Amino acid sequence: MDTSKLERLDETRWRIPATGSMQVPAVIFADRDLIEDMDDKVHEQICNVCRLPGIVKSALVMPDAHWGYGFPIGGVAAFAADEGGVISAGGVGFDISCGVRLIDTGVSREAIQSVQAELAHELSRSTPAGVGSTGRIRLDDTDMDNMLTGGAKWAVAEGYGLPDDLEHIEESGCQADPDPAAVSARARRRQRNEMGTLGSGNHYLEVQYVSEVFNNSIADAYGLREGDAVISIHCGSRGLGHQIGTEFLREMAISAEKYGIKLPDRELACAPINSGLGQRYLGAMRAAVNCALANRQILTHLTRTAFAQFFPDTTLKLVYDVSHNICKEEHHVVDGESLRLHVHRKGATRALGPGSKDVPAAFRNVGQPVFIGGSMGTSSYVLAGTEAGEELAFSSACHGAGRKMSRHQARKRWRGREIADELAQDGVIVRSPSSRGIAEEAPGAYKDVTGVVDAADRAGLTTKVCRLRPMICIKG
Repeated sequence: MDTSKLERLDETRWRIPATGSMQVPAVIFADRDLIEDMDDKVHEQICNVCRLPGIVKSALVMPDAHWGYGFPIGGVAAFAADEGGVISAGGVGFDISCGVRLIDTGVSREAIQSVQAELAHELSRSTPAGVGSTGRIRLDDTDMDNMLTGGAKWAVAEGYGLPDDLEHIEESGCQADPDPAAVSARARRRQRNEMGTLGSGNHYLEVQYVSEVFNNSIADAYGLREGDAVISIHCGSRGLGHQIGTEFLREMAISAEKYGIKLPDRELACAPINSGLGQRYLGAMRAAVNCALANRQILTHLTRTAFAQFFPDTTLKLVYDVSHNICKEEHHVVDGESLRLHVHRKGATRALGPGSKDVPAAFRNVGQPVFIGGSMGTSSYVLAGTEAGEELAFSSACHGAGRKMSRHQARKRWRGREIADELAQDGVIVRSPSSRGIAEEAPGAYKDVTGVVDAADRAGLTTKVCRLRPMICIKG
């Protein structure tokens, strides 16, 4: 990105002044290396976000940001419904409620290594992954409505998990105010056989270990210690969420003129929050959130079943589950006034600080867990939300390393088999139904996740808690 277009506020914050039709300025969180590697399209996209009606304070860009559809991936923006604010399907994304959950296995790195190959085989066999992957669960119309309404609570009631899991999931496992009736028949058909599946792209199930602890008190609160083996599950609402995004983006683009909205980019198609269309999208989106929460809950059950074959005496305990493609209705203080806002986080995660009532009681003194996924063979991180993050970024943080190379470019540069062989030499077993998918997700196609995490830490968005390194990676 051309830094001559930016005002540098400090070591990790850059400002784009509001000019022309921009309603507010934009702020980018990044150090100089990250900002110079960021594509110029991010600048263009976040400035367009600043032109949307009812936007509040500033539009924000996280350190892992890269070009996306409408909003940049890593984009955050809040809108005031009472000031004509809008809801944008492009500001949520197609994979609605894509997120990460972290599970403590209760066993050590060494215990995993003693059965690593066998465990990798069993996890890949029991966890459907890849484009169009389907599971063993079949939902009829009643089941579908119950799932879209109940989320992870529905999954637990159906026998997929433990009641205690719900205390460690954002929104206690069930997003309020869903509207299953706003989910089309086609979206339902796409999801009917996809519950309990990883999907494709950057989704994964990884067995990892805690390689380094940066903050012992927070790590203790999360139940994490150096040498512990953990599991990260990264996936979302599968075909249902994608179909909802596709349908509502089209409808919002067609309806923009009726609502008097001049779109700076058709990909930013939106509708007033208080309109019938806006409310229908929010209802459908919340139903998709529940779909994603139920999906990750079922995957957790499948993972526990696989682990029990090797470690029958251990209980896999859910640490936390948080989404990073979502819009949430929240209260935030802006210029001394508490406002009801709809906060879009696309490729960004909520990162509530200590004391927030929305953080589980077990973590309330230290802040919400934040999970930053790396790519195959690289580190992932556990962070914690901060009090400063509320003022800085509506309590938001980055969500991953962020791509620096398109999937097409990655396929031209690498072969999946070669990547898998290289990782095996480093002690990481990769299992995927697609060699092409491995090539697209090659570690070199992503930014340096440590640099991204360090920038978020220095900016005050998050606090570093511990580093995770992979041992087994099940890829879509």
